[in-house]
Amino acid sequence: MQASQSNFARLQNYERRSINHIAAAPEVSEEPGHWRAVAYRIGKYLLASSFDQVIEITSIPPMTNVPRSEPWLLGVANSRGNLLPIVDFKLFIFGERTLMHDGQRMLVIQQPGGMVAVVVDELFGQRFFNDSQLIDEAGEFTEGRLGHFVSKAYSAFGKTWGVFDMDLLTRTPEFRQAAA
Repeated sequence: MQASQSNFARLQNYERRSINHIAAAPEVSEEPGHWRAVAYRIGKYLLASSFDQVIEITSIPPMTNVPRSEPWLLGVANSRGNLLPIVDFKLFIFGERTLMHDGQRMLVIQQPGGMVAVVVDELFGQRFFNDSQLIDEAGEFTEGRLGHFVSKAYSAFGKTWGVFDMDLLTRTPEFRQAAA
């Protein structure tokens, strides 16, 4: 009988600690001026996209080429029974082909009519940014085609990160034509 009371007391302790944890300060991303992003690299550029704009991060599956498509459309893959177009993000933005390697990742994003994946050079994972880290000008991120999708930048973690708008990318007519 003593052991069961001890177990019950232990469960009450876990419950109390759990409730206290929930009642603690909100997550950083919920505080005013904070936002959560997926951070990655395309070529020499460090970029971040809102966590809400990325559905999934996954490795690159086997894919099938699409004849007569744009060169930056790498192909299509079966993703849970649906066709998933896979785009060479670097080739679309900079005109330079991505060097594929083991462990490479792609970001799956929503576009009108379905999902599409963009291959990134390097994935850094989740990062939190604060409005106090916003820099006055997006600088190097405003050059060329990249400037159409990056309107602001943050200085964080000892580096400068351009904020890439995936929603704007998926509304771009050229992108939609080859990835639809």
